[in-house]
Amino acid sequence: MKNTSSTTNVYDYPDYDYNSTYPDDDNDDAAPCSLRDTWTFVSNFAPLSYILVFILALVGNILVLCVIRRYRQSRHNPCSFSLTDTFLLHLAISDLLLAVTLPFFAVQWINEWIFGLSACKIAGALFSLNVYCGVLFLACISFDRYLAIVHAVNISWRRKSCHAQLACTVIWVVCLGLSTVDVFYRDVVVLYGRNQQVCQIVFSQESSQQWQIGMQLVSLFLGFVLPLLVMLYCYIRIFKALCHASTRRQKRRSLRLIISLVVVFVVSWAPYNVLRMTDSLKTLGVIANTCGLNKVLDVGILVTESMGLAHCALNPLLYGLVGVKFRHELAQMCKTVLGPQGCLGLVGWAQSRRSTRRPTGSFSSVDSENTSYFSVMA
Repeated sequence: MKNTSSTTNVYDYPDYDYNSTYPDDDNDDAAPCSLRDTWTFVSNFAPLSYILVFILALVGNILVLCVIRRYRQSRHNPCSFSLTDTFLLHLAISDLLLAVTLPFFAVQWINEWIFGLSACKIAGALFSLNVYCGVLFLACISFDRYLAIVHAVNISWRRKSCHAQLACTVIWVVCLGLSTVDVFYRDVVVLYGRNQQVCQIVFSQESSQQWQIGMQLVSLFLGFVLPLLVMLYCYIRIFKALCHASTRRQKRRSLRLIISLVVVFVVSWAPYNVLRMTDSLKTLGVIANTCGLNKVLDVGILVTESMGLAHCALNPLLYGLVGVKFRHELAQMCKTVLGPQGCLGLVGWAQSRRSTRRPTGSFSSVDSENTSYFSVMA
């Protein structure tokens, strides 16, 4: 299935190379391995997981965007946001664009790719673009929290989200450059052994292995290793700072939140990247290429890919609803839309959560007004 052909290889997440053939476990010159069982699993699992992630991510991230828009309208200066607020806005946009591409690939595995070559290139590029952007914005959020809490960056500087806009622009441009691979090399091809068209990346025979390994290493570094290192460093320093300035209850709450952010990120993306690395080692000949290994990689990469995609549906919960001020703004927005009686439960929940929160003063001499409106630590 994936990356087993010398002429057709893919590096991006939703694609599986069904034009390839498997070597027999006992005889490399024998007939290709059967893909029937793997096909049955993919056709049943992929559409369900893609549509589920699409629905959850669509609802959650639209909700985040609506709350941010409501808050921004109350602040007439576009640079009045804190840096974290701006990163959260771009994270929600990125996750939403990623989710929009999933129904296209769900239809592909239910039937076949029916949207044409142009849509194939656009959907693939959007997918790759926003996978990279999403994880890098998470790293930016953790770094901003680190600056605010550990180093107590000057309030007037941090209030100007125009600095964050510049950082976001750089991230979008870099990731857009990486996604151009999809624009140039994506094609609609017919699957091996099946009269079914799929949208996938197709490299020439001369450059297939070099491109495959190169893009997998770039994806591993930018999509997992770099964000994880930034998050670990920043959150460890944040927790140490909170230990010197918080009560025992606040320390426990902060530790639970920090652990949840890191653990969810690792659980979402680590298994996928481990399997991708295994696939690269197989391509290089370090690991023997067998039917059993290929089937494990095909099924495993699909399942772990879905775990990674689910992260874009979890981000609104992890980086939005955990904030007290965010929940309060959400409750007020709900009250405005549905009326006082329609949102009593949500308003009461937000108020009760806020009333039980003790004043924390400042962390590392950071004024309470400097706390991000949508901050993880708010």
